[in-house]
Amino acid sequence: MDVLDLTRLQFAVVTIYHYLFVPLSISLSATTAGLQIAWMRTGQDRYRQLTLLVGKLLIVTFAVGVVTGLVQEFQFGLAWSEFARFYGDVFGPTLAIEGMLAFFLEATFLALWYFGWDRLSRPVHLATIVVVAVGTLLSAFIILAANSFMQHPVAFELDPTTGRAHLTSFRELLLNEVNLAAFPHTTAGAIMVGGALLLAIGAWRRAADVDGAAFATLARIGAWMTAAGGALTAITGDHLGKVITQVQPMKMAAAEALYSTTTGAPFSLFAVGPDFSIEVPRLLSILAYGSPDATVAGIDDLQAQYTAAYGPGSYIPMIPVAFWSFRLMIGVGMLAMLFAVLYLWRTRRGRQPAAWLIRAAVLLPLLPSAANSLGWIFTETARQPWIAFGLSKVADGISPGLTSGEVLASLLGFAAVYGVLAVVWLRLVRHLARQPLSKPLNSDAAEPEPALSY
Repeated sequence: MDVLDLTRLQFAVVTIYHYLFVPLSISLSATTAGLQIAWMRTGQDRYRQLTLLVGKLLIVTFAVGVVTGLVQEFQFGLAWSEFARFYGDVFGPTLAIEGMLAFFLEATFLALWYFGWDRLSRPVHLATIVVVAVGTLLSAFIILAANSFMQHPVAFELDPTTGRAHLTSFRELLLNEVNLAAFPHTTAGAIMVGGALLLAIGAWRRAADVDGAAFATLARIGAWMTAAGGALTAITGDHLGKVITQVQPMKMAAAEALYSTTTGAPFSLFAVGPDFSIEVPRLLSILAYGSPDATVAGIDDLQAQYTAAYGPGSYIPMIPVAFWSFRLMIGVGMLAMLFAVLYLWRTRRGRQPAAWLIRAAVLLPLLPSAANSLGWIFTETARQPWIAFGLSKVADGISPGLTSGEVLASLLGFAAVYGVLAVVWLRLVRHLARQPLSKPLNSDAAEPEPALSY
């Protein structure tokens, strides 16, 4: 592998690992706020206990997410300085605001929420976790605006002397049509990830008959989140696909490995080579344009158009990666949603779930996490060879003078750090999931939480 391939691999590893914790932070913060509101409205102690448990899971996940985010920014500066030099004026405001939201707003108010249990009044204490939940959403929206610029560059002008991009309107950058479509899709996927974790913990602890009623509630909340998040992901994904078709037609063609421009294009559910595939007639045209009779541009025609517009070279992404990541993203996500629906059905009216259902539920968090990662793999690899679509290629963005040895050494270092973080996070989550609901985070004894002052 040359330096470009290693640098791309490093970025993929660092970013995908970081994103394992981002959707959890988004969904767990909103769930914590929702549970605390339910406790305040109903006065039922199980909601207080679940609020504490989910909040502790949020704290652990947020802490690891911050560390992995720092590593991501470090490798960005190490390996992509040319990209930062040309587009720093565009990316600077988004990264700065997102950093302030994550490190100051969210971290500060999360600390106030946890340590303010017996010190803050009821409305103020609730407000702290609501601020955290809103902050995670704002953080996601702003950082997605930066990514959406790479998919569909807007709100910039190029300096004719330096060639650098200058931001012309921060508002237009945020309201990029790709960002407006990607944000609800990303949020829906985050709901699935958090719901699956809560379902797994709730089902496992319910079976142990320890605080069974409360954990049964947690499991059903997680199942509803996973099922509803799956439905919303499908709806928002359909809209995002149509937007992407308009701004990056090559990406949709790569998703189907469609080489020839086709009217009423089918969608392959499964394919083995060019000679065998199971197709749904006209489905790709519906996904791309909302019409079964729409014409979808093929890879060969788009390659010719891009060559004429941008000069000689290959503008075709890695077709097998785009083809299979797109299908696996949809299939794995649907499987998670269907399992959640099955759990809700099998546990309706207080029914006890079967043993096999509980064992399967423990593994459920792997599915939406995989679907989220596959979605980002498709989004980024199917944009290749562009780093900012239509403006500059990936090869133009890496740091000058960077060697394969430097990239490999830093990649191994990042992998070692991430390996340690994975063990720490898993052990902490397992520790929290095993404790009685009233157990404080920093106590080894099964003591009740301190009495609240409100």
